Amino acid sequence: MADTPTPAVTISAIAEEAGVSAPTVSRVLNGRGDVAPATRERIESLLRARGYRRRGSRGGEMVGLLDLVFNDLDSPWAVEIIRGVEDAAHAVGSGIVVSAIHRRASSTRQWLQNVRSRTSDGAILVTTDLDSSLRAELEDLHMPSVVIDPVGVPDLAVPTIGATNWAGGLSATDYLISLGHRRIAFVAGRPELWCSRARLDGYRAGLETAGLDVDDDLVVPGEFDYESGFRAGEHLFGLAEPPTAVFSASDQMTLGVYEALRRRGLRVPADVSVIGFDDLPEARWASPPLTTVRQPLAEMGRLAVRTVHRLVSGESIESPRVELATELVVRDSTAAVPGAPAE
Repeated sequence: MADTPTPAVTISAIAEEAGVSAPTVSRVLNGRGDVAPATRERIESLLRARGYRRRGSRGGEMVGLLDLVFNDLDSPWAVEIIRGVEDAAHAVGSGIVVSAIHRRASSTRQWLQNVRSRTSDGAILVTTDLDSSLRAELEDLHMPSVVIDPVGVPDLAVPTIGATNWAGGLSATDYLISLGHRRIAFVAGRPELWCSRARLDGYRAGLETAGLDVDDDLVVPGEFDYESGFRAGEHLFGLAEPPTAVFSASDQMTLGVYEALRRRGLRVPADVSVIGFDDLPEARWASPPLTTVRQPLAEMGRLAVRTVHRLVSGESIESPRVELATELVVRDSTAAVPGAPAE
């Protein structure tokens, strides 16, 4: 008669026996330094005694499979992330499974069921709210995770990767002010996203540093897509006193602003200067080519893969929160205000 399989030891079980929380056990497994020495020793002793094995532990073999999870896959922004993840995964011989959960709890549950069946070794979640219940599920699956562009304030219990969004918002606004613009509109992204709020804060800081008031009529909500950018443009250039420049929180929205301007017979940049954010391939081929804030989307994906591999291998990471530098790329969609000397 075959022996009954020994059930896998879970992080939750180790946490209960050690008298600590599951995130504390996770921090020990991830090599984090913010655990008291005595607590760390007690947890490590229990991990050894109970024969805990990470998901994907293969006795020195490479990580076989990684899950890459988006809320939506209908944006060139997502394609750039995928490109970076695939580059890094291919370089180390790992496979990638790409999923979209569409911000629905039912889709998240289905994804978790799929993960259990295919024994993925780690997960990269993009613009995700990694709440306590989802994190607990992943910990019980022994599945190290990294979040790219987290929703809300980054949770330091889980490694996160983003860009210097505040600095990018500031640099775009500063540049427009240097060209003599004073009525500068901002088309914001979804307010629940940390990156959206940081870009808006950078815009506001640029205006305030220059001694300019933030005009709430010039701050318009958007959804990071073409349609919301078009609607924002229609609204802004229907104002009695429209802006002379528009800074949008994504290139996709900026292209929508372009169309709104075209329909009104306004020229970029002769009548209105425009700046985007992302530096997607479309920015270079727009007419005129778009001045934008480049965020290293592909590199964010590559770094996420490297981080997951380190976690799976039991290595420590330098910081739970990494922000890669943004850069203002000046092209042909911006110009000095007629009659106003540039600074």
